[in-house]
Amino acid sequence: MSTTKIVEGVFAVNKPKSISSAQVLRDIQQSFNRSTLFAPWLEAEKARRVQESKSQRQRRRDKRIQVKLGHGGTLDPMATGVLIVGVGKGTKRLQDFLTCTKTYEATVLFGAATDTYDVLGKTISKAPYAHLTREDVKSALTKFRGSIKQRPPVYSALRMDGKRLYEYAREGKEVPREIQERPVTTESLELREWLPGGSHPYTWPSEEADKEEKSVAHKVLHLGAAPKDANNDLPRTNSPSGQEFPQGTKRQRDIEDEDDAEIGITPVPKRQELTPTPIMSGATEESGGLDKMTAPAARTRIPTEAQTILEEFPSVDRPPAAKLSMTVTSGFYVRSLCHDLGQEVGSLAIMSELARTRQAGFEMGRNVLEYEDLCKAEDVWAPLLVQVLQNWQDKMDNEPQ
Repeated sequence: MSTTKIVEGVFAVNKPKSISSAQVLRDIQQSFNRSTLFAPWLEAEKARRVQESKSQRQRRRDKRIQVKLGHGGTLDPMATGVLIVGVGKGTKRLQDFLTCTKTYEATVLFGAATDTYDVLGKTISKAPYAHLTREDVKSALTKFRGSIKQRPPVYSALRMDGKRLYEYAREGKEVPREIQERPVTTESLELREWLPGGSHPYTWPSEEADKEEKSVAHKVLHLGAAPKDANNDLPRTNSPSGQEFPQGTKRQRDIEDEDDAEIGITPVPKRQELTPTPIMSGATEESGGLDKMTAPAARTRIPTEAQTILEEFPSVDRPPAAKLSMTVTSGFYVRSLCHDLGQEVGSLAIMSELARTRQAGFEMGRNVLEYEDLCKAEDVWAPLLVQVLQNWQDKMDNEPQ
């Protein structure tokens, strides 16, 4: 597509599973860099840099001239859905998307807890789940609607004493002081589907933490004294009021946060992705998909999920799961909701799936571009992108000043 117009603005892309938000931006950036659509933008940027002072040029870390991109709220590698992207001057409007409401669909799997509050971590505790019913979960959700207090997870991008929380977790260190609950608002929260055990494909992680790792988890997650018997599991939470398992601690990865939630604007050329790995997984700090977050292949083989369940609870079926939909405010962690919900119903729970279906005015199935299309030939994605950017600009022009 040939043009002399400088193309800028905000659009949304459907982030696929098993890839980080930062990697999505890098891939899109490569497509934009070699396109004719963004050639005028690159030429203008080159001319602008020529006018920079010597000190400005020296302060610039990245000397390459690339299309400027940023995102308005990250998604975990395991999550899919709406990822807001700013291009050029559009990056200056990304802050607006950090305070808007977002809609998510999540799957909760009961009966186990992991160090990361989702299926990417190691199992550190199990709890009974045979007593759970659809009505139990539906009733418990009332506690999480409206204005509530939620404790961010250890695996989050929040800072304490200048250090991100997930860095403490990675190092197996306790945070300097208790993580405080924060006010968030759940505008809507509904049980979309109840999945009895054996009726769904969701499983607990196959890898279980060993005695030493569970001991570290006790310290990092403030679970109290670690069990002395290596054959004993962590204390099981059988009561909604029990404090044996961390109330509301949740993980996510910075950057790939909520969730889970969000970490904010990340201009690709200026900031490297920080992807927290499961608390004691031994994984290296690399950006990318889930394959880089799994434990080394040399680890001792752990019994399969099905074997583990049958050995732990031979008289009951597989654990039940629930599909939830919610609209929440900024700073909300879906992983924490899943964890807290498990405790509220007298069990444990982890997040098995997450999809962001809407953020501000961008909604799946309406005006969100497909990641796969943006990685194809320019004649595939350019007309679609131009239309979305124009629609966004028209909306901005019509907003009251």
